[in-house]
Amino acid sequence: MLDYHFIAENLEAVKRNIADRYMKADAGAVVALFNRRASLAASLQDLRQRRNANAEAMKGKLEPDKRNALINEGKKLKEEIAVSEAELAGVEKDLDAEGRRIPNMAHPGAPRGKEDKDNLEVKRVGEPRCFDFEPADHVKLGQDLDIIDFDSGTKVSGTKFYYLKNEGVFLELGLTRYALDILQKKGFTPFITPDIAREEILEGIGFNPRGEESNVYTLEGEGACLVGTAEITLGGYYSDTIFAKDRLPLRMAGLSHCFRREAGAAGQFSKGLYRVHQFTKLEMFVYCLPEDSGRFHEELRSIEEEIFSGLEIPFRVVDTCTGDLGASAYRKWDLEAWMPGRAASPSPGGGEWGEVTSTSNCTDYQARRLNIRYKDGDGKNRFVHMLNGTAIAISRAIVAVLENFQQADGTVKLPGALVPYCGFDAIKKK
Repeated sequence: MLDYHFIAENLEAVKRNIADRYMKADAGAVVALFNRRASLAASLQDLRQRRNANAEAMKGKLEPDKRNALINEGKKLKEEIAVSEAELAGVEKDLDAEGRRIPNMAHPGAPRGKEDKDNLEVKRVGEPRCFDFEPADHVKLGQDLDIIDFDSGTKVSGTKFYYLKNEGVFLELGLTRYALDILQKKGFTPFITPDIAREEILEGIGFNPRGEESNVYTLEGEGACLVGTAEITLGGYYSDTIFAKDRLPLRMAGLSHCFRREAGAAGQFSKGLYRVHQFTKLEMFVYCLPEDSGRFHEELRSIEEEIFSGLEIPFRVVDTCTGDLGASAYRKWDLEAWMPGRAASPSPGGGEWGEVTSTSNCTDYQARRLNIRYKDGDGKNRFVHMLNGTAIAISRAIVAVLENFQQADGTVKLPGALVPYCGFDAIKKK
């Protein structure tokens, strides 16, 4: 959430930012409620001071008429204070609700736009493979190699669920350990996080746990949800915490299942493992000083690039447009891997880019909502900056590995970096 003083002092800029993000929020209402709260708080303080003065005047010996007058005045002040407190509480509740709808400010360099096509490509690594045969997509490869079972997943759990089996199991575990080893060498503390979080933690991170547009599975009657990313559980880990300055930065790596409703997700590029209701993901998270968050954002991106470069998968980096940032992000980089099987009509040389990771600098937006601060050199409490990044989303990494390393005979050779983790160098037909 943005600082209310900042919104009041930069109202037009905040309104433009809301428009650039194509979101619905009323910055003017926030300023009006903020001013109303200040006025009510001042009035309430005056009433309390008068009550205290009245109580002080009641001490000692008084004439009966004077005492009765003070008693009556005290009763009136008590009633006025109760009314004022109730009104202030209502305004604060409305201010909090309206304030939480205001998105974070976007980085001045973030491209302005609404959809994926408006993202700006800034870098490419590796060259897409030229096949001398018609490449298959990962759905066909997974089924032919007997490592992914979509039909049984649908029968048992519903659409967009799946079973991994045979070498598919070791491929998931191998990808996980491969990425974990890289993060451990970079100084990240590894966690396996809960798959459930309280609704107030989701709201603090910036996720909407309810409503038709929500991508979250709620647990009815529990006040909790299944997490869509370990960003939620890692971000909530230090809620209501004040750090000593020398404890920062903190680097965390969280392994969790991720659950997403993916309501409305359909189409050629959403089939198979690319967009599912449950998958495994290793998430990076950083708490740092405000002046360091830009540097750490680049660090998280470089780690993502290292992971996919090590897997020998061609990818590009895009600067995400304002309309696709989400409410919390100040700036977001996406890595999009080359996926030969994503072409509408697969053919030699065909394929499309598909997002495999993202990393966001959320500045102090989440920290304000979760009350996470540090003591600066002057002993004042300041809000930390918080960043997150996908180390590896296993399901999409499997898509990229299968499609990029498929062979003409239908087998899949593994990239060299995965062989020690999986224990085999190829997935062959049974």
